[in-house]
Amino acid sequence: MTTRRSWLRVAPAVALGLLAPVARAAEPPAEVRAALPEPRLQGTMRFRWLGLSIYDARLWRPGAAAPLSAEDYAGRDFALELIYARRLSGEGIADRSIEEMRRLDRFDEARAEAWRAAMRAAFPDVQSGERLVGVNRAGRGARFLHQGRPTGEVAEIEFARLFFGIWLSPRGPEPQLRAALLGTGG
Repeated sequence: MTTRRSWLRVAPAVALGLLAPVARAAEPPAEVRAALPEPRLQGTMRFRWLGLSIYDARLWRPGAAAPLSAEDYAGRDFALELIYARRLSGEGIADRSIEEMRRLDRFDEARAEAWRAAMRAAFPDVQSGERLVGVNRAGRGARFLHQGRPTGEVAEIEFARLFFGIWLSPRGPEPQLRAALLGTGG
């Protein structure tokens, strides 16, 4: 496995991850403002692996809405912003996402391949400092943007529940990351 490929194993989160608080962003990016009314930052966290920064995660919700919780995230509109600190392949991010989604729930191989293909199309290779945003559209699925430009959409509620569950589900792989994003402590 090449060094580039080894970084793929750390996105989105792994059990060996080290987490650190992140400075709160003053303003949401334009694509978050376009997706959510009066977006409010709910929580942030820097994801690290073996001491190296991988990405900063920020969870945005509509300003007038109550805070999201691990129990209700799937039925709510929100945006998850990831700002990468490392170069990663979009294909690797998609493949790792399927692995993590499978840890949350079962789904058949045909569905896995359809979702993997949709994510590979939506996730370009990222460089340090680049941003991917996933928007949960309650009852409609997920939409993805890279550097503010739309890159893809998966119009399946179950996909969105499992994909965002990587970070927000009570069964997700990184409880400290979930707690920081949801603002529920450690």
